[in-house]
Amino acid sequence: MDIKELLDLAKPLQQQLTEWRRDFHRHPETGYEEFRTAEIVARHLESLGLEVTRNIGQTGVVGLLKGHAPGPTIGLRADMDALPIQDQKTSDYCSRIPGKAHLCGHDAHTAMLMGAAQLLSSLGRPKAGNIKFIFQPAEEGLAGARAMIEDGVLENPVVDAMAGLHIYPGLKTGELGVTKGAAFASADALKIKVLGRGGHAARPHEGIDAIAVSAQIITALQNITSRMVDPLEPAVITIGKISGGYMGTALAPEVELTGTVRTLSPEVRKQLPGLIEQVVSGICTSFGAGYEIEHGEGYPLVINDPAMVDFMTEVSEQLYGTKTWRYLKPSTGGEDFAFYSGRVPGVFFRLGSDCGEERTQYPLHHPLFDLDEAAMPYGVSMLSAIAIEFLNRN
Repeated sequence: MDIKELLDLAKPLQQQLTEWRRDFHRHPETGYEEFRTAEIVARHLESLGLEVTRNIGQTGVVGLLKGHAPGPTIGLRADMDALPIQDQKTSDYCSRIPGKAHLCGHDAHTAMLMGAAQLLSSLGRPKAGNIKFIFQPAEEGLAGARAMIEDGVLENPVVDAMAGLHIYPGLKTGELGVTKGAAFASADALKIKVLGRGGHAARPHEGIDAIAVSAQIITALQNITSRMVDPLEPAVITIGKISGGYMGTALAPEVELTGTVRTLSPEVRKQLPGLIEQVVSGICTSFGAGYEIEHGEGYPLVINDPAMVDFMTEVSEQLYGTKTWRYLKPSTGGEDFAFYSGRVPGVFFRLGSDCGEERTQYPLHHPLFDLDEAAMPYGVSMLSAIAIEFLNRN
């Protein structure tokens, strides 16, 4: 079929997409707790006649649309988990679960991939090749993509390429954004424990003030990115939490600093733990304090395959009959699509969801985040067009 028809086929799904998205929004589930969401997804895929596998990566679901003949397999991915943040919206579809909310658009991602599965199934089985619909748990920091890969999501049949999208309030509704090469940063955890010696606050010379030492460390860490790393290589070290001390009249014997380290270069990512250790060791030694450092290896970089990016932009122009996409700067945000794109050629792009109203302009993870639901048919048609055209070309 002519993929130009796909948007016209997706638009009538608007009401169904909205119902799905609002239902998920009212009933958010955080990482590896997406039991209700996964069951709704699985039943929908089964109703379409797809081969459905549950409990991949704990709570993940996979639907397979098999072609009439052997051929390549394209994977389409949506994440299902919510955030542990209180929803502050007052809409009739705001979260009903205290302290949990879909404030990153994953509810819409899930609804759009359900819509793509419905649209593509309605067109019949592909002549050759397969389409895998991958509904993933635990993107928000718990590496659900890695868990699904460990459970074989890229096998049987082998996935040859991957595509995924993310709602983005920085673009107008329906517009597309993409980055070639390094698109999203590596995101690693950092924990530093400063070991001082307690004492009376009036006689600080008798102890080792872990808070004062920590203040020096926090300041010095910023000199790593500004003075010890190539200034043409983006890097971020942020301490987001400080814990320590007992009362205002006592020296803190111990302080714990918790933060994150972001880079857009595998080489700089390898370099930073040593530099952090060097700085912390030097400061603690000079004040007579001890220290412990934990480097938690988190998400690697999302590397968008250049050929897949060109393919995605070409498909979008065929679909919409005009250029609706733009190149975006790399983001220092993390995204576990990185585990897929590290195994197979992949493209992860952004779908604009700002209709001009204030409610659709809050950033991702904001307690008032919302989106223009009219963006969802665009997402359905793009995912569908990518799948059809990938099989056609290969």
